[in-house]
Amino acid sequence: MKILGIGNAIVDVLCKVSDEFLIKHSLTKSTMRLVDEIEFKKLLSSLKIEQTISGGSVANSIVGLSQLGNKVGFIGKVSDDELGQKYEEGLNQENVEYLYHKKKEPTPTGSCLILITPDSERTMCTFLGTAGKISVDDVNKEYVKNSEIVFLEGYLWDEGAPKKAFDKAITHSNKVAMSLSDLFCVERHKPYFLELVKNQLDIIFANEQEILSLIDGKSFSEAISFAKEIKKNMIITRGEKGAISIKSNEIIECNSQSNLKIKDLTGAGDLFAAGYLHGLINNLSVKESLIKGTELSSKIIQKIGARI
Repeated sequence: MKILGIGNAIVDVLCKVSDEFLIKHSLTKSTMRLVDEIEFKKLLSSLKIEQTISGGSVANSIVGLSQLGNKVGFIGKVSDDELGQKYEEGLNQENVEYLYHKKKEPTPTGSCLILITPDSERTMCTFLGTAGKISVDDVNKEYVKNSEIVFLEGYLWDEGAPKKAFDKAITHSNKVAMSLSDLFCVERHKPYFLELVKNQLDIIFANEQEILSLIDGKSFSEAISFAKEIKKNMIITRGEKGAISIKSNEIIECNSQSNLKIKDLTGAGDLFAAGYLHGLINNLSVKESLIKGTELSSKIIQKIGARI
C-alpha cells in the first residue's frame, strides 16, 4: 500500500450560518471546538443541513489520493451504528481500503458540525464520539509496516489511548507524515507536537498560523529558520500567498491560483496534502508536488464540502 491514513472517523454535517450565529454561540471563526453530544444536537437543532458526508481530515486526504489513482487505506474508529455504516460505505465507494472492523461501541460514531459563514470560512464543532477512543488494538502494525507512508492528523492525538495508538503507528512506520490540523490542536498539545515535529516525523503539513503558534514565532522568517534547522520536509500553506516546502536548505515556493469562486474552505488543507503526497509517491519534483496540492485545494474550495 502506498499510504495508510490514521485519523478521526467523523461524519461531516455541513450547514450555512451567519456571523451572528457564531457570536451568539461564542464560537471562534475558522477554528475547531470539541463539544459533547448534547451541545452538538442543540447547535444543529436550529440549522438546515446542506450535506452529510464521511469526513475527518486525514480521511479527506486519503480519498483525494484514491481519486488520483493511488492504492490507499484508512484506519479510524466508528461504532456499528447507522452513521458508522454510512461512514464505511462512503470510503468503500471511493476505493479506499477501510482497515477497521467496527463493532457496537458504548459511544456513537463521531460527527462534526461544519458551519460555513458568508465569507466561506468554516468553523467546526466536533463531537468525537468513539473516534476519540482509538487505541493500540485498533492499529494493526502489519498494515503500518506494509505502507510506504503513514499519514496522521493532529486532531487524533490526545493523552491516554490515542497517544499510544499514535506512538505505535510511528514506531512501525517506514515514513511518517502528519498534519498539525488546527490552531486549537497546536495550542492544546504544544510541547508534544514540538517533540513530534523535531524528532519523530518525516513530513509535516501546517498553515502559517499553526507553525508560528508551535514555535511561538512572530514572523514567517522564524518559521523558515525553524524548518531549516530540524531538517525535515515541512510544507506550509499560506492562503493567498501560496505554499512553501522547506527541507534543510532547499526552499521551494508555489503561488496560489487566482480568480477562484470560493464557496467553502473546508478541506483545503486536506486536499493540498493529498496532492503533495501524490507527487511524492509518484516521483514528481517538489515543485510539481506543490503545484498538484495547490490544484486540488483550489478545486475543493470552489464547492461545498471536502470531497472532489
